[in-house]
Amino acid sequence: MDGILIADENRESRKVMAELCIEAGYNVTVTTTAAGVINGILKKTGRVILLGSSFDELAAVELIPLLKKCCRNLTIILVSNEVSLPVIRKLRKEGIFYHLLKPVLPEDREELKQVVACALQNPKSCYC
Repeated sequence: MDGILIADENRESRKVMAELCIEAGYNVTVTTTAAGVINGILKKTGRVILLGSSFDELAAVELIPLLKKCCRNLTIILVSNEVSLPVIRKLRKEGIFYHLLKPVLPEDREELKQVVACALQNPKSCYC
């Protein structure tokens, strides 16, 4: 079973993403804090991280470089409706795998399933 770490302050978004990932057969861990994300990475809880836009007043833009220092081959999927195009470009240079809008519509939910499946096929995400 593959591990997914879901990190989002928004309760409803976390719930939807967790349900979709569990239905797909993935082992899911959920956290709401930046410390929980770092702990999950260090303990190798998940091969893929679904990361919200902010935690503990720390923006994903600031958190992603730190996460990449913990594990340079970490597969990060940014899940946010609030990030501007210039910020997305910067985050892609930092090494995010994909930017995904929060899953609200059925199409959004299907995209999340497809992106997670694709990310898990990425062999680099196995090794930190």
